[in-house]
Amino acid sequence: MHGPDILVRTLSKADRRDRFGNDWQYHSRSDHHSKVACWGIVFDLLRTSPLLRRHVEANIVHFGINHEMRDFVHDRKKNLDLVLCTASSAPAKGQTTLPAMANDYGIVLTDAEKIELTKLPALSRAPVGSVLMALEAKACMTAHQRALPRLYDELNSSHLTVHGATDQAIAAGFAMVNIASRYLSPDLNKKNRQTEPEWSVHRQPRDAELAVDKIRQLPKRSKTGDTGYDALAIVVIDCANDGSPTGLVTSPPAPQPGDIYHYASMIDRLAHIYATRFKDLG
Repeated sequence: MHGPDILVRTLSKADRRDRFGNDWQYHSRSDHHSKVACWGIVFDLLRTSPLLRRHVEANIVHFGINHEMRDFVHDRKKNLDLVLCTASSAPAKGQTTLPAMANDYGIVLTDAEKIELTKLPALSRAPVGSVLMALEAKACMTAHQRALPRLYDELNSSHLTVHGATDQAIAAGFAMVNIASRYLSPDLNKKNRQTEPEWSVHRQPRDAELAVDKIRQLPKRSKTGDTGYDALAIVVIDCANDGSPTGLVTSPPAPQPGDIYHYASMIDRLAHIYATRFKDLG
């Protein structure tokens, strides 16, 4: 699986510029990290799912970005980071593809990954018709304990909105947890980053463990009609946000291979559910 490596490789670049002229690897006001994570998930899913590749080749399945879904039951709405969908009859606002999206978001691929991408069918963006799969990615980078209630609520509201709109849709969640012992927060270092940077200090691995444990409490479902995520992954990274390389952490508290929250487990589960739920599509 390439997604987590692509994510940390891309987050090693400080190319999120704020209005004070500071360049950041991660900025809480930007959705860049979410789009990169979702791009990696789709890339790995295309590599893993023969049925999805056939649907893309047949021009049946497309993708949408920042798609607003409305919960029919409770009339609440939420923008989802990325969805796989059928196309509606609405006019397209601009054609783009998965490779073009990688270029637009500055996603850093190895030569081998670039070759793999060229071998995949060209998944294109289209006006969203029926949502087949909705992806939501969130991050917990600093002030872990204080951030947990909001992180949980944002992730929990996503699967509720998706399944409130259409129970057949696959709801996939991705959570990125930072295990760095100290961190440069863009909110605390606007005009003072170059002169007197203010570091946020974390109690690690305790803070990361608290976040991972909280995310594990999110509801999950094994069949349509139930409440919860169809698949959910937790990835632990080491990002000081000071320009130093971002690292991928594979030791605990990161989920281990075979754990249902491990990234590879999520991709395999998504491929299996897609093959079962949408085998008659088209």
